[in-house]
Amino acid sequence: MADSPITQEAVAEHGFSPEEYRRVLHALGREPNLTELGIFSVMWSEHCSYKSSRIHLKKLPTTAPWVIQGPGENAGVIDIGDGQAAIFKMESHNHPSYIEPYQGAATGVGGILRDVFTMGARPVANLNALRFGRPDHPKMRHLIAGVVAGIGGYGNCVGVPTVGGEVNFHRAYDGNILVNAMTVGVAESPKIFYSAASGIGNPIVYVGSKTGRDGIHGATMASADFSEDSEEKRPTVQVGDPFTEKLLIEACLELMASDAIVAIQDMGAAGLTSSSVEMASKGGVGIELDMNAIPCREEGMAPYEMMLSESQERMLMVLKPGREAEAEAIFRKWELDFAVIGRVTDTGHMVLKWNGETAADIPLAPLADEAPVYDRPWVKTEKPAPLADIPDCTDIAGDLLKLMASPDLASRRWVWEQYDQKVGADTVQAPGGDAALVRVHGTKKALAITTDCTPRYCRADPEEGGRQAIAEAWRNLCAVGARPLAATDCMNFGNPQRPEIMGQFVGCIAGMAEACRALDFPIVSGNVSLYNETKNEDGTSQAILPTPAIGGVGLIEDWEKAVGIGFKGPGDVIVAIGDRRGQLGQSLWLRELHGREEGPVPRVDLVAEHAAGEFVRAAVAGGAITACHDVSDGGIAVALAEMALAGGVGALIHHNTPGGNAGFFAEDQGIYIATICDNCLLTFLARAHAAGVEVDAIGRTAGNRLIFELADRDHCVTLADLRRAHEGFFPALMGDSIPLS
Repeated sequence: MADSPITQEAVAEHGFSPEEYRRVLHALGREPNLTELGIFSVMWSEHCSYKSSRIHLKKLPTTAPWVIQGPGENAGVIDIGDGQAAIFKMESHNHPSYIEPYQGAATGVGGILRDVFTMGARPVANLNALRFGRPDHPKMRHLIAGVVAGIGGYGNCVGVPTVGGEVNFHRAYDGNILVNAMTVGVAESPKIFYSAASGIGNPIVYVGSKTGRDGIHGATMASADFSEDSEEKRPTVQVGDPFTEKLLIEACLELMASDAIVAIQDMGAAGLTSSSVEMASKGGVGIELDMNAIPCREEGMAPYEMMLSESQERMLMVLKPGREAEAEAIFRKWELDFAVIGRVTDTGHMVLKWNGETAADIPLAPLADEAPVYDRPWVKTEKPAPLADIPDCTDIAGDLLKLMASPDLASRRWVWEQYDQKVGADTVQAPGGDAALVRVHGTKKALAITTDCTPRYCRADPEEGGRQAIAEAWRNLCAVGARPLAATDCMNFGNPQRPEIMGQFVGCIAGMAEACRALDFPIVSGNVSLYNETKNEDGTSQAILPTPAIGGVGLIEDWEKAVGIGFKGPGDVIVAIGDRRGQLGQSLWLRELHGREEGPVPRVDLVAEHAAGEFVRAAVAGGAITACHDVSDGGIAVALAEMALAGGVGALIHHNTPGGNAGFFAEDQGIYIATICDNCLLTFLARAHAAGVEVDAIGRTAGNRLIFELADRDHCVTLADLRRAHEGFFPALMGDSIPLS
């Protein structure tokens, strides 16, 4: 196979432009063989090289006093005190999940778990951010069922709780769903492991599962848009085994308790190629691999296939000399493969040996640091026109019922009940609130974790949408009482070679960077997923909405002081915290009730956002707030309904909003709804005034109805009717559709 001639067709099939192939020839000083061509192909793919996004990602803030490791490693690392660190990252598995939803989603979970435990952390929480097309699309029910079952099947079996996430729908995802997976782990700060290989002559070992032919060219597939033949790409979807992953976690953590490991890297996208290239290039060394020593589960595998396979549950390590037997004993005990497959060299090359001959010899610098980088042309997204007219809202209760039953706001209970949320016994706030809370085992501390993004805002105004995505993640952590520390991102966009798509990316990055700086909320890890488009029969392309999904992590020192969204009982005062403006542009109310995706995106005032969040956290810590919920999709009316349903207690609202009745559905940013004890109100208002934060008492908890007592008339809906509307969507759509793998 290594001797197969390189044709123009082979070059094109491997994703190279003519200029890129000329660079390959220059790097080698000769024509590559097929194995070398495949290695360059995956390393220079968009998925591995970030060649269209790298120059813009550098604009994001990535440092803070509590950041131990920012972007560039398997995952980000932050200090959480007491000699402990939180390690986390979010990644995409979009294309595989559309082609084969169960295995695509399952292996997405497995891959992100490995990114975290390869750095020495025990995974403590999984989250996911899912985007689907129209619920009535012919394929969508199958895709939803497969993705949810895949996430649950893998996470439940591996024993890591799935504690939060989001599920949204829009026709732009009809032909390209998004499956973004996030994992958070906890490690001892002095025992964090990195991937840079070092020590000339040190042994390189392969551990985990055997290598098969599944997943070959997975990274390349993830770097191209979909076409009519996407179903034929099913063989490039990996197959996962969560039980092997569990064994791999335990074996790696056991070996990490010794001092035998020099460097460690999981085999993710591009498999053995990316792991070996990244380890060697980060360490400034060379690497030589014996392909005959690779554990294979299929007969007759050639170096090309071994290097490009994305078979799951595999790791690559550099060990200290003489520690091979000790390491092998641990992995054999856990019934995993172990093989010494190479050594660290001083050549600066990747050399592959097979059957006594050289199958590949590539200088490492062109594969990694000198991979192509593009400053692609881009055009700024034109801001939407102001709303020409705003419809009246004559029935708050009726509109609220319709919104609560809509796909984007209906209860996700059908989804998260398929996930084990409590395994490990440290989950103290499960799905359904603003942020999940997972106790740091054996302490009073808890990590608050959330995922957020509003893609319709990012399409209408990428810069404002980028600001909002960061701000909402930050706000959700504040709402439970946690101090926001850092974020990870998963940048899901269409074809970067289209200037309007590249403009969306650039705009979102600019907004995110501004918000990160203002809120002291750095990005410490992440992933870019481009080419999320589908080619139509007429040759046009349908891109997804720009979706910069944000995963936020915060810390609360005493988890018992945290608050949830549910009203605690009758008689509490309900307050709105933050400056309400009645902004209805791009709102769900306007879309779902009036069929209009129009108007300016609600503005994020980052100074006011910071002040309100700090005030809320202090009030939670001081015990003044008994329940809290940020205002987002659906506005104040939906926030109140969700709080009432979560607590089983109604409310009487006697304070109008800017914009009249429709203002209850405005999606103003930086707003929280909270409850406080009656005798705390005056002190609470005085502290808010001193902090420069606007607070209005808008009602009181009471009864089993939600009543808007306004000048025109009372608008009233029972909690029973709200619950029926809220809980009905997913069961009606999905029925008993919970597939097996």
